[in-house]
Amino acid sequence: MKRRSVLQWAAGSAAVTALPSVLHAAEPLKELRLDYAYYSPSSLVIRRFGWLEEEFKKDGINVKWVLSAGSNRALEYLNGNSIDIGSTAGLAALLAKANGNPIRAPYIFSRPEWTALVVPKNSPIKSLADLKGKKIAATKGTDPYLFLLRALHTVGLKRSDIEHVALQHADGRTALEQGRVDAWAGLDPLMAASELDAGSRLLYRNVAFNTYGFLNVREEFIQQNPQAVKRVITVYEKARQWIQANTTEAAKILSEEAKVSLQVALLQVKLRTDLSQPLPTQEHVKALQAAAPILLDEQLVRPGTDLNKAIALLVDTRFATDVVRRT
Repeated sequence: MKRRSVLQWAAGSAAVTALPSVLHAAEPLKELRLDYAYYSPSSLVIRRFGWLEEEFKKDGINVKWVLSAGSNRALEYLNGNSIDIGSTAGLAALLAKANGNPIRAPYIFSRPEWTALVVPKNSPIKSLADLKGKKIAATKGTDPYLFLLRALHTVGLKRSDIEHVALQHADGRTALEQGRVDAWAGLDPLMAASELDAGSRLLYRNVAFNTYGFLNVREEFIQQNPQAVKRVITVYEKARQWIQANTTEAAKILSEEAKVSLQVALLQVKLRTDLSQPLPTQEHVKALQAAAPILLDEQLVRPGTDLNKAIALLVDTRFATDVVRRT
């Protein structure tokens, strides 16, 4: 067979091989799967009012909601193709992206101070240095866990200098209040509830170490359903603006969904949630670049991982710009 014929045959075979994926990409969306989370008030508002159901009803698209108890759960669901869109902290998303989770982040749902290091009411622990050798509860793969590591590094401590107790956020709170751990890397609204209800004390706060709330989308879903992604972001924008105008009502929704007092919910929504910057920008890139070294220092990613490349592939500015300008 002549070289030209071989090339023509190969090209034709490649086209045939690629055809099923092309056909798959053209299939209409039947179900939108996304998470809601107590650390994302916008998701709670959207779900409560049925705005996504309303948006996609005319297209016959079903909306399926899944509760994420933490960034680690949302990222597991995304990686396992259980959901299409999930809410996580920015640094947790970067950790997952660097380790092969195929996601992109086209929207920022909040700029929170949702984590700090918490100790019991009467704890003798007064400083970060006092944490050496202590039992500390934290959920691996989440912003609180990474916050803990970054906080320890500020006083020359590493993960190996403490006894990490791997617990999901709610269990970490319980362990702290029952005295089974010395400290806890908390997450709101659980952290706010522990403060107000149990008198727990915030040992270390650092807003700069709280990475942004990223709305992550599976890359395959973005490629196949870009308009659906834009419509979801439009609804998130509606929720963001509604919360800004109705903060107390949003706190009531959080209170009911998370089963915490209104006072706890108000602390989270009014004092610890900044909704002013929904567009992924260089600000978010720089925040991740500043936080990224902890992932290498603590060997949470493979040695030599190009984290700047992972950041560039994660932060997606294509979708939200037009949406935010229009709304």
